[in-house]
Amino acid sequence: MTTPTFHMVDGAPTPTGPFCHAAEIDGWVFLTGQTPLDPDDPTASIPDGIEAQTHLVLQHLKTVLSELGLGLEHVVRVGVYLTHLEEDFAQFNQVYKSYFPEGSLPARTCVGVSSLVRGPRVEVDCVARRPA
Repeated sequence: MTTPTFHMVDGAPTPTGPFCHAAEIDGWVFLTGQTPLDPDDPTASIPDGIEAQTHLVLQHLKTVLSELGLGLEHVVRVGVYLTHLEEDFAQFNQVYKSYFPEGSLPARTCVGVSSLVRGPRVEVDCVARRPA
């Protein structure tokens, strides 16, 4: 096994704790959960509504992936955390599926949680694999 690489990415929101944006080992890239924070001002208000928050979170994931030479087409697994699962699930899915090519949806787990850091409605993490 090779030594892991820990990536910090310009243009992605500053992490809310002691962690990197992504860790990589042997072609596997594990992205830290992204929330709808403003990358230019981490103290700015979080956008209202699940749709706006979902778009921002997925844009952050695309930013991290892009900086590592990857895209959403390389994502093989996604974890979704919703604070209002029953209320937001359908709207989240509408936005989410618009980011992936039809027939190329990664494996996914979606869970309801009681709260997220700074109070957003959604957080998304993922695992990508570099092409061989």
